[in-house]
Order: sequence, then structure tokens, then C-alpha cells
Amino acid sequence: MTAIFPSEEWLKGLDAKINADKKYAQIARKWEGDLVFVIEPDGHLKEQFTFYLDLWHGTCRKAEYLPELESHPNPTFILTATYGNITAILSGKLNPMTAMMTSKLRVKGNMGYMMRNVPTVLDFVRVAQEATEEVM
Repeated sequence: MTAIFPSEEWLKGLDAKINADKKYAQIARKWEGDLVFVIEPDGHLKEQFTFYLDLWHGTCRKAEYLPELESHPNPTFILTATYGNITAILSGKLNPMTAMMTSKLRVKGNMGYMMRNVPTVLDFVRVAQEATEEVM
């Protein structure tokens, strides 16, 4: 099921898609790490939007919509982007690796681990794109 980004329904759909996607499960089988996404206001988004994903060996163990950031004080990665940049990634107009290298998607965490797992990162983006019907 796809839903409009950003919404709680979208995040639930992403969680379900991650857990049902056999290709992602295979590619991400060695991934261990949770992610906090911080989407900064831009365009139609007037307030900061956050979500949390606990990704573990090709599955999503937990997905939280608008979590209190204090409830996840030490995530493996914090990814920050403006609404315009994240929607460009989700629509396929902006390559996620280019976004990271040009600081349109800022990553706080172990970049070595991220770069050693580029296939996992790219397939995660594929799944997120497939879970996104449209953006607000």
C-alpha cells in the first residue's frame, strides 16, 4: 500500500513494505542500525517532521512517526534534509548518494559503515520510493 508523504500512513506503509520485500531482506541481511530522519521545513512542510526506523538484518523492527528525539538519544545515523530534497529523493529526481555527497542529505554517524553498505542504502531508497504514492 502506498500513501502520501509525510504521514503516519506513509510510515506504516514503508514499515510493511520493508518487512515484505524479499530483495531488500537479502541485500540488507547484514545491516544493523537505527535511523532518525529529520525533515526540515521547506515548501509545503511548515514544521519539522521526524521519523525513526530500527532496521536490523533486512527487517524493520520498529517505526515511529514524530518520535520524541530524546527517546532515541544514540541512533546509529541521523539523516537530515529539507522537505524539498527528501521529496526529490523519494520521487527519483535526486540520487541519494549525490544528495549525501553534496550535503543535501546530511548524515551524522559512521560514514565508513554507510559507504561499505551502499547497496543496502540504495535498496532502502528503492523501497521508500515504492512506498510513496505522492508527496504533499
